[in-house]
Amino acid sequence: MGLKDWNTILTPEKLKDLFPREKSDAFFDALFGDAEEGAYDIGLAFRGEPRENLLDFAFVLEQRPGKCLVCSLTYGLPDVFMRHPVINVKGLVSELLSIMGDGVACKKWELGPTREVSRDCHEIPLRLELKAL
Repeated sequence: MGLKDWNTILTPEKLKDLFPREKSDAFFDALFGDAEEGAYDIGLAFRGEPRENLLDFAFVLEQRPGKCLVCSLTYGLPDVFMRHPVINVKGLVSELLSIMGDGVACKKWELGPTREVSRDCHEIPLRLELKAL
């Protein structure tokens, strides 16, 4: 697996196509009945490969103007994201695998606990463990 250059495959543009910012509005509309109630926008970022068969991503939560990200109870979000149909983590993992190319399969994936990067940016880690090629 070390033969693949994941940074050229999992570009910010491709990840934005897989998880567009519009999903934030759809998520808050489903959650609260109004997209304007959302305190943050959700994006997807590739965070690298700590070991050969592990790929780290993150759902990046960026505070919206005039809102309070710290007040938004983001620490319970991994459980919400795990089962929310708009976020659809299982489907997203399948889409990620499809852009990674033939022969790439996922052994397992998991969401980690919310990390506070700054007052206006939190992240929810998504780790994929790939099967050996």
